[in-house]
Amino acid sequence: MKAILSTFFAVLVVGAIAGCGGAAGKTLLTVDFQEGQTLRYRFVSNRQTTVDWGAAQGGSKSKQHKVDTFHEKMDMVVAYTPIEIDPYGSATIKATYKSIKTSRSGQKHLRGSGNDPIETLVGKTFTFTVGPTGKIEDYSQMEALIRQAGEKAIRQSPSHGRIKDPDMTDDLITTQRFLWDSVSSMENPLEGIQVGQTWNSKLSIPTQMVLRKARNVTYTLDEIRPTEQGQIAVIRSSYSPAKSVPSNWPVAYTGRFQVSGHFGFLRGYRITKLQGEGEELFNIDTGRTEKYNQKYQMELNCSMPMGLGGVIPITVKQNLTMQLLP
Repeated sequence: MKAILSTFFAVLVVGAIAGCGGAAGKTLLTVDFQEGQTLRYRFVSNRQTTVDWGAAQGGSKSKQHKVDTFHEKMDMVVAYTPIEIDPYGSATIKATYKSIKTSRSGQKHLRGSGNDPIETLVGKTFTFTVGPTGKIEDYSQMEALIRQAGEKAIRQSPSHGRIKDPDMTDDLITTQRFLWDSVSSMENPLEGIQVGQTWNSKLSIPTQMVLRKARNVTYTLDEIRPTEQGQIAVIRSSYSPAKSVPSNWPVAYTGRFQVSGHFGFLRGYRITKLQGEGEELFNIDTGRTEKYNQKYQMELNCSMPMGLGGVIPITVKQNLTMQLLP
């Protein structure tokens, strides 16, 4: 398939270079799958969320000053197998959740079984079509599984109605909905890219509380690094708060419900700061991401119901990684 892609894109790129004169030296990044070859990736999401109740006591640092810290982790392996590849570079991929492990600490409102709903997806599959520029063309099966997991996170309480317990469905969305975003978000991917060039996109923000928020991301092709395994495009990224969320992003939960624990009690979440950096290693010769690391810190303000107390600051430290397995 790589030969087909190379021939197909060479015609387009040569035409682009001939038309703009100064485009020599640009590199084309294409996502590639080979017949019969399954790629296995490990995704890890680590999150620490800190709630500082001191502000509700006027910022006092007395013995009553309380800080709650919550830890969450998702460790997941997904296998991607091409089941159909057309001559023009698009590929239909079957993704299989091979393993999903989650853990959390610092919460007194854990589910009785201790199992996160996303763990029920182990062994399940979904298919999607991806073009050579990394754009996923059909999310429907992926989103159906996301809604299944989201629905399992909600239980019916005889006295309080529908209650959403802690789950990591947001983390699942963040890792699976934005595969190859660094490549597919280029404005003119067929023109190629050169070292130092930047481009923009948006990524989701997984949280314990139900927040439909996004982060702006600025990608930069930092260098092209020769290795024994092929030429590696080193793509740096930096993050900031986004003012809006794309309307086509999936929603895991439906209907009216209340979030259990602290994050259902607090109100008016507002992001005051978000910053961080990431790095992705994309193998140009094989057409695949080998790994990425995204790390950022987000600060929010919220309040208690009915205006009780002062502003409650929350700090979220997030680390997301992906690694191609042997």
